[in-house]
Amino acid sequence: MKNISSFLAIAALAGTLMSISCSSGSNAGIEKSAFGSLPDGQTADLYTLRNEKGMTVKITNFGGIIVSWTASDKNGNYEDITLGCDSLSGYLKGTPYFGAIIGRYGNRIAKGKFSLDSTEYSLAANNIGNHLHGGLRGFDKVLWTATPASGSEPSLKLARISPDGEEGYPGNLQVEVVYTLQKDNSLRIDYTATTDKKTVCNLTNHAYFNLAGTGKGDILDHEMMLNADRFLPVDSTLIPTGELRQVAGTVFDFSKPVAIGARINEKSDAQIVAGGGYDHCWILKNGDNGLKLAAVLSEPVSGRKMEVYTTEPAIQFYSGNFLDGTVIGKGGIPYAHRTGLCLETEHYPDSPNKPEFPATVLNAGETLKSTTIYKFQ
Repeated sequence: MKNISSFLAIAALAGTLMSISCSSGSNAGIEKSAFGSLPDGQTADLYTLRNEKGMTVKITNFGGIIVSWTASDKNGNYEDITLGCDSLSGYLKGTPYFGAIIGRYGNRIAKGKFSLDSTEYSLAANNIGNHLHGGLRGFDKVLWTATPASGSEPSLKLARISPDGEEGYPGNLQVEVVYTLQKDNSLRIDYTATTDKKTVCNLTNHAYFNLAGTGKGDILDHEMMLNADRFLPVDSTLIPTGELRQVAGTVFDFSKPVAIGARINEKSDAQIVAGGGYDHCWILKNGDNGLKLAAVLSEPVSGRKMEVYTTEPAIQFYSGNFLDGTVIGKGGIPYAHRTGLCLETEHYPDSPNKPEFPATVLNAGETLKSTTIYKFQ
């Protein structure tokens, strides 16, 4: 019996390894490796997703972080185009959410407070007196359960239960995030969440992009189009005022491709001054109509071009204004001012306190579903 049991265990292990490798002759699929240990002794893993064209995306189950992402330039050369760290220890020292899953609530909630059915909930005020990106230990700082999914394209499912009261939020929230590296050089991110008690939820990913290649200067020469004709002005603490302002005739007009650096230092614009550059939410056209184009980003020297599609109603464009060289990135390179940018698909900031905004309330028994696709040309 012992020999039979050993044989079955070995066979099961072999099957697991085959499902993780999932490799074809072109080395497409998923590979798993160790990524480091957490202070509590738990270990984090790194999953490398490859498609047949040669694109690779590396994701760790710590924070669901996209650690690296290679894309081809106009000459067919693949380079890493996301900011991040070489090892788990770099992330444990603290980063500005490089590549991470953000939750329960992406972006800001004013003064860290909101009410549901006359009950007020208090959250950590961890950013200029407001709540930001899920609090002191949000989804970006926890270990997720990772499961490589079977299929024709490499896919990784991350799951966790955020317990009732975690960071002050009500309800046990069950979350799944699935990363799929598709054949057309796009990374699809599918979010699903359910709760047993009314709560608020706004999930996103916080990848920092530099299409010239990570560590290769700033992002000011990147050209960008945002499929939006309105944005949300903010107060001095970056909380939306409630106004939906037209972008036409302002420095926030990216309805046609514009160099990011063209108007980023316009001191006569109070909103640019408030954000230290761009750190605002744009309201997407046809925001309620399913999957739609949200943004197009290109870098003229490399020729790389990325399109963003989402089911979310808005997108937060952050131009890396608070990067100051104190965070050491891959290859020992300090990430200086505006060396990366974020395009966070989401619901509006501070929606729990602004009933006129699209609701982020998730009721018991309901299922939240959201999809975002980053596609490289």
